[in-house]
Amino acid sequence: MIETLCIRLENVASDKPMPLLMPCEDGFIITQTAERAIQKAARSLANLGIRRVSLLGEGWSLMRQWHFYLGFWTPRHGADIAFPTLSSAEERKREDWIQAVQWTRRMINMSAEDMTPEALAEEAINFIRSYSASVSAKVIKGEALAEAGYVGLWSVGRGSERPPVLLTLDYNPKNTEQVDVALVGKGITFDSGGYSIKSSQGMLTMRMDMGGAATVTGALGLAIAQGLQKRVRLILCCAENLISGRAYKLGDILTYRNGQTVEIVNTDAEGRLVLADGLIDASQSGAPLIVDAATLTGAAVTAVGTDYNAVFALDQSVRDKFLQTAEATGELHWPLPLAEFHRDACPSTFADTMNSRPVKGGGPAGASNAAGFLSRFVRDNGKGWLHIDLAACDAPSGSPLWPEGGTGHGVRTIAEFLLTGTRD
Repeated sequence: MIETLCIRLENVASDKPMPLLMPCEDGFIITQTAERAIQKAARSLANLGIRRVSLLGEGWSLMRQWHFYLGFWTPRHGADIAFPTLSSAEERKREDWIQAVQWTRRMINMSAEDMTPEALAEEAINFIRSYSASVSAKVIKGEALAEAGYVGLWSVGRGSERPPVLLTLDYNPKNTEQVDVALVGKGITFDSGGYSIKSSQGMLTMRMDMGGAATVTGALGLAIAQGLQKRVRLILCCAENLISGRAYKLGDILTYRNGQTVEIVNTDAEGRLVLADGLIDASQSGAPLIVDAATLTGAAVTAVGTDYNAVFALDQSVRDKFLQTAEATGELHWPLPLAEFHRDACPSTFADTMNSRPVKGGGPAGASNAAGFLSRFVRDNGKGWLHIDLAACDAPSGSPLWPEGGTGHGVRTIAEFLLTGTRD
């Protein structure tokens, strides 16, 4: 039988450096009460092989319990935690958070052999329908994407024997005509880089390149659980980016439904190509608020590390509201530059734009240039549009705060933004 250890909080003041964890008779004392310290202590306990704990004593607020859960959970063992009693509303909120984030983490951590484009779409439909019957869903896959003009998604996904998939899911609790929010998620279930092939080390964690799709789906489920009454359209762009005789190639020219032409100079800059199709649909929905999320660029990770997600917008009021929401939830997000000139940062002789700069990592300002590319596919000069580059979506090698794999970082902020962040 696995022993249950007791974990207590005690903010220990000392002139000398103190260990974060101190053993006591029946378990451990966490000597700092800051949320980040608690998460770090929980990760340390999990790394010791401790699998079952009971949080006892004073000071275990909802947010402290939550950060302990985030650090203690592991992909193989979950998190066996006896939580202290909170108010019924807080306990329901904690369980809603756990359900949504645990689903998101599980999706990100599944192997690409199991998490195919079709499987991702099916998992998303089932997850949202577990919260509400007010859901309709449409799936377009394979050759039908090419026939319907989804040139980015079709081009990226056609190199795989597993067909690319576009999922359009409509949550409409009040049966209204107006779409209030459109969510777009990058769902690359495995990314080899295509003919711009990644190294073995760089490819190892590319099952998580569908983290954007998992994050926006988890956020929608959480928002529904917390009483969302707005109509939301969820658009997931799902594909495998593989090499074959059918794969798209360097020098190809793609013509999108909105007339934009794109020269392919890097097949590993595929996320923006599939998102472009989703953003065209989001714009056509008439939603006044469009949010896309993607594990889009290594440049964002270089800029903000893996503690923050990077945020981009041409509409500063939307960006500011989202960052205020993120601050209130305690999930770290940071703004990076996006101006109209970023649209033209990748000029092409043969098309309106290249899909990247033809240098390693896209060159300087790679994350901003990627966001600038996306801005070509949203209406009204980007009014009401927000792009999130999910630098903190996963921890490829683990960290002092996170187990290896998906983190779920951003799910709570996007959910809260759906509930409170509509434009004036």
